[in-house]
Order: sequence, then C-alpha cells, then structure tokens
Amino acid sequence: SFQIARYPSIGCMLVGVHRPLLIHPIYRVHTLLNTLNCSRPFIPIVLHRAYHFSRSTPLMSHEGHQHHPHRVHTDPAHVVPPFIGAIDQGTSSTRFILYDSTGHAVLAHQKEFEQIHPHPGWVEHDPMTIMETVTQCIHEVVEQMKTSGIGKASDIKAVGVTNQRETTVVWDKATGKPSYNAIVWCDARTSGTVSELLEKTPNKEDKDHLRAKCGLPLSTYFSGVKLKWMLDNVQGLRQACENGTALAGTIDSWLIWNLTGGPNGGEHVTDVTNASRTMLMDLATHTWDKDLCSFMEVPHAILPTIKSSAEVYGKFADGPLKGVPLAGCLGDQQAAMVGQQCFNKGEAKNTYGTGCFMLYNTGTSPVQSTHGLLTTVCYQLGPQAPVYYALEGSIAVAGSAVKWLRDNMGIIQSARDVETLASQVKDTGGLYFVPAFSGLFAPHWRDDARGVIVGLTHHSTKSHIARATLEAVSFQTREVLDAMRKDARSDLKILKVDGGMTKNATLLQIQADLVGIPVERPADVETTAFGAAFAAGLAVGVWKEDSPPSRKGAGWAQFLPTINEDAREARLAQWKKAVAHTLDWA
Repeated sequence: SFQIARYPSIGCMLVGVHRPLLIHPIYRVHTLLNTLNCSRPFIPIVLHRAYHFSRSTPLMSHEGHQHHPHRVHTDPAHVVPPFIGAIDQGTSSTRFILYDSTGHAVLAHQKEFEQIHPHPGWVEHDPMTIMETVTQCIHEVVEQMKTSGIGKASDIKAVGVTNQRETTVVWDKATGKPSYNAIVWCDARTSGTVSELLEKTPNKEDKDHLRAKCGLPLSTYFSGVKLKWMLDNVQGLRQACENGTALAGTIDSWLIWNLTGGPNGGEHVTDVTNASRTMLMDLATHTWDKDLCSFMEVPHAILPTIKSSAEVYGKFADGPLKGVPLAGCLGDQQAAMVGQQCFNKGEAKNTYGTGCFMLYNTGTSPVQSTHGLLTTVCYQLGPQAPVYYALEGSIAVAGSAVKWLRDNMGIIQSARDVETLASQVKDTGGLYFVPAFSGLFAPHWRDDARGVIVGLTHHSTKSHIARATLEAVSFQTREVLDAMRKDARSDLKILKVDGGMTKNATLLQIQADLVGIPVERPADVETTAFGAAFAAGLAVGVWKEDSPPSRKGAGWAQFLPTINEDAREARLAQWKKAVAHTLDWA
C-alpha cells in the first residue's frame, strides 16, 4: 500500500501509507532504510494514517499519561486513615486508587478495555464496558483492603473522578442504555461536521468564530462537534432528544449518573473543567450558552448540570461503597494541575502520555490565545470558590509515537526499550521525526499534516530514530511553551512534569535542554488520580487547599539544561524545517 518514490531534489520518500505501516520483526526498519540507497542526505518518509495501531490493547491509557503499576504502601504501620478514593478513567484503562490522609497511594487496581476502530480515523469505546471496569476496580480495591488489613470500606470518606476529556456519550435516561458507542477524544470522523460548521461562520472559514465565548477553535477534538455528529447520524437520536428521553455528557457525567443510581435517580452532572471542553459553555458565566448550543444544533435539555470541581454530587447508590460521597471531579489534565499543586498564577505542568498536554495557570481571568493555544477552565475547588483558568497546548502524539515504534515498526519490544536504545547515541545524527500521524495540534492546528522522518543517511540507525522520537515529544513541548510565553507575556521559571513517560530520564534531560529551564518530576508521576482525590478530600474536609499533602519524596528529581542557547535555537530551527514538510499531505 506504499511506494518508494525518488525525487532528484530531495532524495527518496516513502508515500501513500493509508493503513498501518507494519514491518515484520525480522525485517527491521533500519534494514528498510538501508535499502533506500539514496545519495541525498535529506530523505523524508511520509506516513499516512499510521495512527491506527496494529494492536487493540494500547500502551497508553489516558489523554495525558501512561498507566504503569502504581507505587502503593500497604504496610498497615505506614498507612494513615481515613482514605479518599479516585476513579481514574482513561483512554485504554480504568483505575481505582486509594489514598491515605498523607496523600500516599496505598492500594490500586487497573483494568484495560477494548479500543474500537470501525473505520480509519474512528475511535470508539463501549460505555457499558467502561462502567464495568469501574465497578470491577472498586470491588477489587475493597477486597484488597480486607486482605491487607489496612481498613474497611467505611474508612473511605469520599471518591473523586477524573476522566479522559472530550470523549462523548449519549444514553437513554429510562433504561440507561447508550444510544451509540462513546466517541473518543482523538476520533477524527467529524472533519466533515467541522467543515459544515465553518460554512456557518461569516467568512465560511473562521475556525476561531466561537473562541471569544468558549475559548476553543472549531475542531474535531471537542465534545460539542462529536455530539452534533451523533445527533445528525444516529437514527432516532434527535427524536429522542425532542421526546425528553435522551441524556448526554462526557465520561464523568456517564460515571456519576450510573454510580448515583442511573435510571433510579442518578445525578446528571458535570464539572466546570469538563464543561469547558465542549464548545457549549460560556467561559465567563460557566453556564451552557444558548447561542453556542444553537450554533452546534445541540438541545440544551440533554446536557448535565454544571458544578464545581470539589463538592458532593451524590452518593454511591449500591455496591461496596454504598453511601460514600462522590465529591470531586476534574478532566484529566486539570486534575494533573491540581495534583501538581499548580495553584498560583504563572505555574505550569506538562503531562506526557498518549498525547502531551501543557497547562499554564492564568489566574481568575481567562487569557485569549493569539498563538494557537486553548483557553480553558483550570479548576474551581468549591461551589463558592473562584474559577481559575489556564492556557493549554495539546499535542496529539507523544507516548503513542513510542507505541508506534513498538507495534508498527518493530524497533523496540517494550516501551522501556526506547530509553535504552536512545541512550546508545549522543544525538540523532541530524535525523528529525515529526509524528503528525493524524495532523498537528497546538500551536499549528493543521488537520492536513502527516508524519515525516527527515535527514536520513546511511549512518542512521534505529537508535537515532528512537532518540528522534524522544526529541519529537520535547520539540513539540518547546513550541507550546513558546506560545504560552507570548500569550501570558511572562517567562516560565520551572516546568513541572508528570505522566508515565516521565520515568524516562533521557526524555526529561532532552526536554530540559530544549526548553532551557529546569524540569521537575514529582515523587509520584501519576498526579492525575491524586488531583481528583484531593478535590474530593477537600470537599469533605480531609484536606485543605492551603496545606495539601507534600508531593516530594523518593523519586522526586530535577533536570537542568546542559546545552547553550545557540545550540538550542539551532536544533529548533531544524525541527521547524521538518515540521514544514508535514503540511498539505491530507
């Protein structure tokens, strides 16, 4: 399904890959590169639709972080009740994590689930399966409490929820059955819907037509566009909305509604962070906006009630946690901000996982970006608490590029291998990899981009490609950070990082070199779940905002830049040349 094309001016190009580019393990990618036999040093490889991976069980589980076995402390002598639970519902797995009053994770259970790809570019989840994984994880952790002797279910004072953002569900409020599979945040089917909406803008191409009110550009990424697609394409759904029998929401709404009773009085709510990712909420009023809903042709009545990120939404209706309050809710990236304790204006964090997501706290006033970033709600820690806002840079491909090396190209056998391989060379040998498998997110927002590898020579090896993969994550982060500096009109002093990829010290050193500021990793890199737990604990009085549990300890590390500004800028200039070759392919 691909061809090797030769061009006198630029060398060789691998083009036309519309399905996953798969290379048998005995025919490694470096062998393929050697067969190109091109004399020119500048050789782009263009990868079409490589985003659709060859395995159904992903390495990554969240928009923003990988899931690894969680560090837990189960010795009763070191556990300090009471406990707060966190449901961490990600893109490929669900976890339930139990924290004690010192903020340490004491027990955890994780369950993966199937990714559904009906067509190229489509990504779906079965909402019922997601719900089953949540209940299974909770049951398992409660059983672990009994067997470990650290406590009983009644010692759990509240549970928080954090979720993959933008993923959208519609269901029947009488039966609780989904009207369609959940459409996942990275699904690209709605490009036609976006084109249709653009036709409604004054100049018929203004992606920022709604940005002043909702903070977001018209994109396949956001929930409102996915919801419109469902309403337009799922038979009988608009009629169900008119009949008052349909409910809609993001994953948090689906979980809370089911856990608090479902058809028997379940609470149909969302929090302000998740609502800010729909394109339907007014950032100034924190309410669903009739003009935005009208533009998207989404009926207001099917949407959940918007609440703060830290309050009691309801109580578990049954199961081992019956009667325990559900008391915290944040979208995953905002939960990581809370988990990293970025409570002050000017603080930022970057989460490395399936994608890469950087948020910058702008305080109690939203900052409208002019450099390709998103304006979003950061958190509201209580019904009467102020709403804090953030600038966000979303990078579509980070850890999933490592997965591509493993599953599609056979360069590595496990994700851990990428650091070992990348460390075997001191640089990339002039090779640059831009993993724009399904377009580029911030700050470019180019749906027509596709992945390229440029600068290949006979000297290039799989070690260079592995290192270029880590550099790609770091360069994309640098571009987002530069945009934040311009929008916020201030320089960031330190970059806090989290997510499973940050266990890779080579990546973090490359990152520090390319951003030119210290990079700080917490003791527990899985801060997303703790952010949800902290919000829940805050709501029921276990913790206080001005004295949160310390996040330092064994595993905390800081990485300092080791190259000078001239070297940094020279490498960035080459990266930008590589990015230019990704455009206008789709």
